[in-house]
Amino acid sequence: METQMITQLLLWIAVAAGIVLVAVVGVLLCRQFRKYAWTRERDHMDGFEFEYYCADLLAADGFVDVKVTRSSGDYGVDILAEKDGVTYAIQCKRYSGLVGIKAVQEAYAGRDYYDRMVGAVLTNQYFTKPAVQAARKLKILLWDRDYLQGMERN
Repeated sequence: METQMITQLLLWIAVAAGIVLVAVVGVLLCRQFRKYAWTRERDHMDGFEFEYYCADLLAADGFVDVKVTRSSGDYGVDILAEKDGVTYAIQCKRYSGLVGIKAVQEAYAGRDYYDRMVGAVLTNQYFTKPAVQAARKLKILLWDRDYLQGMERN
């Protein structure tokens, strides 16, 4: 009788371990799928879709007065917004590679043209070293792929 109880107990432990293992694998697969879906969706938008997507994310993140500028003659800025009394001029870049110094220069020019307190570049990628150096010197915020994904989770 004791042997049968031990066998049943071991069977229940094995079943429970199997369920936990399946759950863990499921969670890991879901994370990978979400990461793949995020990459596929964001990286295949056209520039205008990406600008409006970013505007929606900013609004969801507590920015107010979020406005997408007109597509031509925008002076290097795609979105104007405000958060906690601070005004922003934001350049959006949906690229397939690294974002260079030109985007930083555009945000810098647009910040001054629109008389905003802060200039930023928001991208689905990462920045080149010269872009990072220029942004530091010109006091432009760089919001990269990781920052964008963090905004999406909020």
